[in-house]
Amino acid sequence: MSDLPALSTAQVRRTPTTLADGRDFFYYDDSEPYVSGEQTRRLDDPRPLADRFAPVESADGSTQPVTGPEMRYDVLTGEWVPMASHRMNRPHLPGGNANPLAPAKPGAEYSDGEIPDTDYDVVVFENRFPSLMRVPGASDEVTHLDGDDLYPVRPAVGRCEVICFSPDASASLSSVSPTRMRTIVEAWADRTAALAQIDGVQQVYCFENRGAEIGVTLHHPHGQIYAYPFLTPKTDAMLRQARAHRERTGRNLLRDVLDAELASGRRIVAESEHWVAYVPAAARWPVEVHVAPRRDVPDLPATTDAERTDFAELYLSLLSRLDRFFVDSDGEPMPLPYISGWHQAPASARDDLRLHLQLFSIRRAPGKLKYLAGSESGMGAWISDTTPERIADRLKEIHL
Repeated sequence: MSDLPALSTAQVRRTPTTLADGRDFFYYDDSEPYVSGEQTRRLDDPRPLADRFAPVESADGSTQPVTGPEMRYDVLTGEWVPMASHRMNRPHLPGGNANPLAPAKPGAEYSDGEIPDTDYDVVVFENRFPSLMRVPGASDEVTHLDGDDLYPVRPAVGRCEVICFSPDASASLSSVSPTRMRTIVEAWADRTAALAQIDGVQQVYCFENRGAEIGVTLHHPHGQIYAYPFLTPKTDAMLRQARAHRERTGRNLLRDVLDAELASGRRIVAESEHWVAYVPAAARWPVEVHVAPRRDVPDLPATTDAERTDFAELYLSLLSRLDRFFVDSDGEPMPLPYISGWHQAPASARDDLRLHLQLFSIRRAPGKLKYLAGSESGMGAWISDTTPERIADRLKEIHL
């Protein structure tokens, strides 16, 4: 682990170890006696798991090398589509006694959880059921489905990691302390820097899915970090727009977007010394907010300690307000189901793209969700159920 990037000066200690099947695991501690190194979290994993890359026995009794997920090129859209059928076997809404993201139970000899210690601050580990994975020694060459050049196929190399925000299964990201949120930002930045160095990785995406309505399969405060072997369609589209804008104006598109929002002020919902939160002018979701740094920053590793601390405080405030965006018939706040993720400039586009976080929800009213109907799902032609100004007005009227 000596090749890991150095952490910033924040009081966070990273402790690496390896799970029983060989996956990487990291503790990120901000509390004593662990942050000082006086004590160390449990590092051994007692589970009787086989090495994930060990040869497997096939149906006919022969031994075959393990294979990873593959991806196929969609010639109609120019997009790579990973095929990860093995993920059908991952845990889906297990009971409270079978939560794989909870700490180990004190005194228990064995449990099939992913965290060896009985407590933790923040942890990151490789996903047990990844949709992107590099198998050591396996070829990363492009082949063709059915031998036809029209259908390129290649291994879905890359990496998928899980980040747990709290050991408390009943908590949410909005309920963690500013110190813990700062540790989470540190972990995001640290893993982004490390994953970006993996051969073949083109882009790193840190994100959180929250709420059963979104499709979350584990009710525990956690997120994911994907290291893609391609530029995602969203990033590719933004890059085309950014490069066309630079060709016309000589300026950075995302810088101009932030400046335009600041000049207008109409859709800004929160500001701090280093960050601005606003509803984008062409918001397509019923609730959508972008959070951008005032300084031109390509990715999380490029942010300063002051920017990370400032973001932690602003983001927790924003999440608290979003959880009160909708209220039920009794006037009680309704926790917002959402997807929140960091758009970071890939190495190939650091001068064209700019760091920003996008948070959006499919809830359009109490008890009602936005379903992607024919126009959105079939043609990708979006129809909004509201206006960005109405979203911003609602967030502005919510006071902490």
